[in-house]
Amino acid sequence: MTNETNIELIPLTPIGSGERADVAVPAIPASRTNSDCPTCAGAATAAQPSGSPSSFIYVLGRIEPRFPKLSVEKEFAQATGRAQTQGLTDRQAMHLVLSRPENRYLVRQLCWVLTVEGIDTYLLVPRDPSEIGLLIEALRPEPHDSDIDLVIGSRGPIARPEFCNGLTVPIVAFDQIYPFDIKTLVTALKPPHGTSAETFTPIAEEVLARIRLLSDNHGATPGHRALNYLAVRYPAVYALTVEKLFQNCALTSIDVRPSSLSATRNIVEVILAYTNRATDVAEKHFIRVDVTDEFPFLVTKLSPYFDR
Repeated sequence: MTNETNIELIPLTPIGSGERADVAVPAIPASRTNSDCPTCAGAATAAQPSGSPSSFIYVLGRIEPRFPKLSVEKEFAQATGRAQTQGLTDRQAMHLVLSRPENRYLVRQLCWVLTVEGIDTYLLVPRDPSEIGLLIEALRPEPHDSDIDLVIGSRGPIARPEFCNGLTVPIVAFDQIYPFDIKTLVTALKPPHGTSAETFTPIAEEVLARIRLLSDNHGATPGHRALNYLAVRYPAVYALTVEKLFQNCALTSIDVRPSSLSATRNIVEVILAYTNRATDVAEKHFIRVDVTDEFPFLVTKLSPYFDR
């Protein structure tokens, strides 16, 4: 087992400039409805947390812009026609147009959909209108299959059909978005002592894929929020998996269950099982994560686990 002396969290910063693109957003007229402005403050109000931990979201997916209605698509086409987009792909042109301050009104009119494994899962709205710049940071001019967006926020009601061209999924008022890619995340991890980056990288990528591919990981349950938190913020999980592979032990299961310490706080235990490929004997380790509030945090670092 890895002998940890401290807890090191993986630093997460948005890609691109590395700075939040805060902008001043004009006040929304009282006559405007949520369906007229998918990402304006009125929609975010409808998605305020209910006070229950079940409303919190900590999810890994991909953010995509959608046109809620034909008129918005036509308006975007006119704005694109006024820009210098020769030689650019459609995605590069969209990024160029939406990044311009004079076109921020279009950013507020678009639907921003979070997909998980290709499935439309949430409609995103900023809790604070000034955070709309985070959506533009997630709109990569050159997207790749390894791109990931971490969204932290609160789940609200199901969107009405007119909200986003018939798409009826829960609305999430987000507080933070971290766009990154798998390579960036793995680069931020430090390989265990004596392990080369060439050996460590594919193992770390496989562990992250295992967590993301868990059934129905929409980042809404306490267990899935804990898993997603560990995947992007706790490198010891990757280090232990590398160590076990060199001992001919494969990661065979990841289980989550409520902790016996959950008296006044919502604490879960994430249990990792490593099975020896030669003897078929399993060895387990666990981490405790507090998921009471919107932002999970570590309670107990990686330790041996014994079935009781």
